[in-house]
Amino acid sequence: MKRVITYGTFDMLHYGHINLLRRAKEMGDYLIVALSTDEFNWDSKHKKTYFTYEQRKQLLEALRYVDLVIPEEGWGQKVSDVKLYKVDTFVMGDDWKGQFDYLEEETDAEVVYLDRTPEISTTQIKKDLTGGDLITEHESVIDK
Repeated sequence: MKRVITYGTFDMLHYGHINLLRRAKEMGDYLIVALSTDEFNWDSKHKKTYFTYEQRKQLLEALRYVDLVIPEEGWGQKVSDVKLYKVDTFVMGDDWKGQFDYLEEETDAEVVYLDRTPEISTTQIKKDLTGGDLITEHESVIDK
């Protein structure tokens, strides 16, 4: 069985995330997603998520591409995760290109950076929602 792992926050799950997860799953038989905890996001990444860790985990577990969700609690756990779960392929978006090449020297895993879906990002969604350009209310067209 070929095992693949990827890491991320996966807040406000969107089709760019789905594309990454689908392509990661296509690289093996079993996909592990290391999901950043709320504490790790806030303390180390200085990000506040819209959805809690448990909510984001529930969303990921509902996807057919994802076989296992584990917590990402710090930057340094990648080597131990790859060894513990006997990972063959470590996958990240290409915005991280070069950042995890060291894993090929410290583990038996191949490191692959996948192209991001260019027109979508959580950051862009948040900007669009706070920019006021989207219509968020509607009038009912049903006569009572």
